[in-house]
Amino acid sequence: MSLAETVVSRFPEPIRSIALKHRELVKFALVGGTCFVIDTVLFFGIKIVVLPNNPVTAKIIATLVATIVSYVLNREWSFRTRGGRERHHEAALFFLVNAIGIVLNSAPLYVARYLFHLQEPHVSRFTEELSDFLSAQIIGTLIAMAFRWYGYKKWVFPEENARRRPLDEEEALGHS
Repeated sequence: MSLAETVVSRFPEPIRSIALKHRELVKFALVGGTCFVIDTVLFFGIKIVVLPNNPVTAKIIATLVATIVSYVLNREWSFRTRGGRERHHEAALFFLVNAIGIVLNSAPLYVARYLFHLQEPHVSRFTEELSDFLSAQIIGTLIAMAFRWYGYKKWVFPEENARRRPLDEEEALGHS
């Protein structure tokens, strides 16, 4: 039994049944959560330390790094049995879907900063930071996440069971 299945087996019903039924979505959400943390830490680190006058650029850089991590984790874990494309084609589509995701993720921040002027000196520093977090990390991430989930299943990893899952220990021993 895999680590994920061991953890899920300890969930109370009906959460366990739902998690097992929608395991790709659960894995996608866990990868997304991990990448959200990476993206958030990098976004605020770059925005505060390196590019204080360019928050959208900081957001794009942070999202690019999180996207690379996301590709590896999604391909090798979340969608490990899906595929149907040559690796280079799959990677190109993944990064195309994520390029659109970066635009969708950065758009609310752009709107908040440059259309609604939610930045100093128009608002307080606290309001600016709260606006940046809500627009870039919450609203933008939710919009991009929904698009990515659809895009990965539709275009990047379109075929179920295209790649064989590594054998469980019992199957390897001939007990299945």
